[in-house]
Amino acid sequence: MGIRTANPSELITIDCNYLSRIQIRQETLRDHADRVLGCLPTGVAPLYEVYEYLLNDYLPARYPSMFTKEGKKFLNQVTGASLPLEPPSDPLEALRLLGQTIEDDLFLLQQETEGHRCVGGMCTSPSGFDPSEKIGKLMKDIHEPVPAYEKIGPSMERYFSRVEVGKNAVRTNWSITTSPELLNLSTNHVKEGDVVEEDIDVDISQARLRVELQTLSRLPRTRALLFSFKTYTYPLADIKSEGLGPQLAEAIEGLKTGNAEGMWTYKGGVRWGKSVCEYLRA
Repeated sequence: MGIRTANPSELITIDCNYLSRIQIRQETLRDHADRVLGCLPTGVAPLYEVYEYLLNDYLPARYPSMFTKEGKKFLNQVTGASLPLEPPSDPLEALRLLGQTIEDDLFLLQQETEGHRCVGGMCTSPSGFDPSEKIGKLMKDIHEPVPAYEKIGPSMERYFSRVEVGKNAVRTNWSITTSPELLNLSTNHVKEGDVVEEDIDVDISQARLRVELQTLSRLPRTRALLFSFKTYTYPLADIKSEGLGPQLAEAIEGLKTGNAEGMWTYKGGVRWGKSVCEYLRA
C-alpha cells in the first residue's frame, strides 16, 4: 500500500493555492451539497470531534498567521470568515464550514463486526465517484469495483484496526484525468460492463496528473478513523518539461502488468493511455 508514518502536525497541508482552492470549494458546496456532503447519526460525534479539534486547536497552532481565535469565534484571516468554535447542531452545516476552511476532503470510518463503515464525509474533489453513494457503506462495498481488492481488502481492514492515536498513516495515490476539473462524479474509472471507446485522441492541454496525499488518523475521543486527502493536479506539459515524461509513461504502462489485474482498464488507461504515453515520450 506504500504507507509511511507521519507526524500529527502533517494532518492538514496548506500552500500558496489556498484561497483559490477554497473559492472553488465554496462554489461546489453551494451547487452540489447533496452530492458532496453526508453524515449518518453514528457519524455526528466523530464529526464534531474533528470540527472542535481543527478549529480550536490544530489550525490556530499550526497556521497562526492564517487562523486565530477571538472569544467563541474562529477567524480565518485569509477569507475573512468567522465561524463558531462550537460545532453547529446540523452536522451538514458543520461539514460545510469545514469545507470552506480546509482544502482536504475527509471521510469518517467506524469499525463494526463486518468491517469499517463510512459514517460521514465531505468530498468536493471526487475522482470518478459520487461521494453521497459512499455514506453508510462498508469499505469492502465501496471498493468492490477496484481490481484485486478482494485480495488486499482483509489486510487493509486489519491495518485500519491497528492505527493508533498520534501515529498517522500517509500514502499517495495517482491517476491521469483528461480534464482539469477537481469535481468529477462519474467519468474517471471504467467499471465492468462499461462500453469503452479505446485509444481516444486526448486534448493534452486539458489532461492532468492527479495526485492525492491521503492521511489516516485515529480520533482519540470517539476512536473513529479520519481518512482525509488533499488533491494536487499537474498539467502533463509541466511533467514533460521537467524531463519526467518517459518515467510517467512507464508508470502508466505498468498498470497493464502490475499485481492488480484489470487496473489498466479500471483507471481508464484503455481510453487515454496510448495518446498520453506517446505525448510524454515525444
